[in-house]
Amino acid sequence: MSRVFTRLGKELTMAAKTGGPDPDNNPRLRAIIQTARAENMPKDNIERAIKRAVEKDQSDYKEVVYEGYGPHGIAFLVETATDNPTRTVANVRSYFNKFNGSLGTSGSVDFMFERKSVFKVKAKDGLSLDELELELIDFGGEEVFADDSGEIIIYGSFEAYGAIQKYIEEHGLELVSGGFERIPTVELKELNDEQKASIDKLVDKFDEDDDVQNVYHTMK
Repeated sequence: MSRVFTRLGKELTMAAKTGGPDPDNNPRLRAIIQTARAENMPKDNIERAIKRAVEKDQSDYKEVVYEGYGPHGIAFLVETATDNPTRTVANVRSYFNKFNGSLGTSGSVDFMFERKSVFKVKAKDGLSLDELELELIDFGGEEVFADDSGEIIIYGSFEAYGAIQKYIEEHGLELVSGGFERIPTVELKELNDEQKASIDKLVDKFDEDDDVQNVYHTMK
């Protein structure tokens, strides 16, 4: 839970820094606040993270994406939010090296992933997923489906984030969360149990680092 709050806190600060601290005038911030609430992040934590964006003595977080290969030829994209890129790149490189992988150069694996907008909304009586998907096509939506909890997941192009969020808000849908994901565009590599365990250990190592926001890879 602490790990999730740290990640969301940075997202809130960066969104407030970019678009202003007023959620009414900052759609991206509004969506992240909803995501934070869905994760039961305390209100005080949310307000502190937003306030941090306008405090002059606070370090600026930078979004930096690192690319590389783990063991068994598995490609990795590691999204970070850091106030010290020198520290972060050293840590990321050490994790790759520890598990017989290697940090790559910019663009070395990025082409294997496509960045998508992703929203989660509450199900609503009488709402047809097929009709919703058809309507959202005009707003950059690409796929709509219900998850195991019955909530509705909406995927769209990266550029369509604002348009899809506006549609959700204007059509009375209850937004649970909004953000971005990187979806592999290449065939995922199947590994045996022992090989999978080594990839999982590397993912866990990344997840333990407070600078790391998200980790994506090409293991099936």
